Amino acid sequence: MTTAVACYQAVAADAPLEKGTVERRDLRPDDVRIEIEFAGICHSDIHTVREEWGKITFPMVTGHEIIGRVTEVGSDVTKFTVGERAGVGCLVDSCRECEWCLAGEENNCPNSVGTYNGIDRFDGTPTAGGYSTQIVVSEAFAIHIPESLDAAAATPLLCAGITTYSPLRTWGVKEGSKVAVVGMGGLGHVAVKLAKAMGADVTVISQTRSKEEDGRRYGATDWIATTEDPDAVKKRRGEFDVILNTVSAPINVRHYLAALRPHGALVMLGLPMDNLEFNAANVILGRKSVTGSNIGGIRETQEMIDFCAEHDVTAEIELINADTINEAYDRVVGSDVKYRFVIDAKTF
Repeated sequence: MTTAVACYQAVAADAPLEKGTVERRDLRPDDVRIEIEFAGICHSDIHTVREEWGKITFPMVTGHEIIGRVTEVGSDVTKFTVGERAGVGCLVDSCRECEWCLAGEENNCPNSVGTYNGIDRFDGTPTAGGYSTQIVVSEAFAIHIPESLDAAAATPLLCAGITTYSPLRTWGVKEGSKVAVVGMGGLGHVAVKLAKAMGADVTVISQTRSKEEDGRRYGATDWIATTEDPDAVKKRRGEFDVILNTVSAPINVRHYLAALRPHGALVMLGLPMDNLEFNAANVILGRKSVTGSNIGGIRETQEMIDFCAEHDVTAEIELINADTINEAYDRVVGSDVKYRFVIDAKTF
């Protein structure tokens, strides 16, 4: 048995999303049913439904930034009770047995299951995301959301938050660290807030100064505008411990490596289409790294949410109704949002 619930779904790569219904399974023993309150729009949703990352099966319900309340629990559930606020991020399952799952890195499991555009391990049905009124998920992949957090503004943390928190933690950002954030969009503005909350001295690297006032309000202490001086990054030789690149536009990797301190890391979060170009000497001298990061595991996602609650970190959002999703998609592509769209699920 399944339950049909309201949703917005993609029906073709070149068609607007439209109102429909999606089937949610009956609860398995370890499942929770979540009445969705808010669903965030991530650029990944757009890439997926427009088939910019490959062919998908339509109809497709996207959305992997989800916050709501538990309305029903399975017979074996111990982690959640009815009425609790809960979130779901980018994953809804994994093999739960491999070395990565056992280490709390379900995101690295070769059999991880995405919240949408995945295949359920048990019944073979496609997974459907958060652009709907309900979702059913194993309690192992649900996140406790503290009541102290603004639920709407916390919703993007389930993707943008963990995407930026994980590399900051992995590369040891702490009090006194010097962090540069490339780009201050949906990912970058959250990275600035998190790095500041960790005690870092934060510099934003952007093409212009159009968002500088915002960036400084969120915690940046310095700003580099690359259109004013194309060599501005290179001139910061040996300054940064970590550089988070949140943009997909091409960058001069050699300049960014020059700006790192010894043992520093340039972490790629955006996905440029062109190959990265640098010389081996750029990393050999100073033992520097060019690396990347992709979301995080469930345990780390919970840690991130708890950290954000403790330090009052949320995303800057524009709350929208579901009937404006298509307009919001176009605005995301046009970089016309400060800084994330969140859908009021009551309007599905």
